[in-house]
Amino acid sequence: MDVTATELKNRLGRYLDTAESVPVIVKKSGRAKSVIISHRMYERFLEIEDAYWAQKAREAEEGGYLGETESKRLLSVKDV
Repeated sequence: MDVTATELKNRLGRYLDTAESVPVIVKKSGRAKSVIISHRMYERFLEIEDAYWAQKAREAEEGGYLGETESKRLLSVKDV
């Protein structure tokens, strides 16, 4: 559902209720500016993000580590 910022301001309660079931896209000057989602959906997104980074960490561990010297060489970092 799309709503203008002015409409959101005038009927905030309505759109907070709507966001419980569908995301509400807030537009300002005709462009999408923000999205209102339910707290439940927000928590789910956090769970998905945590799972994603946990998987990336597992993949990194399985692939091994470069170590400090090799990492600095690849990044062209001098000793600090």
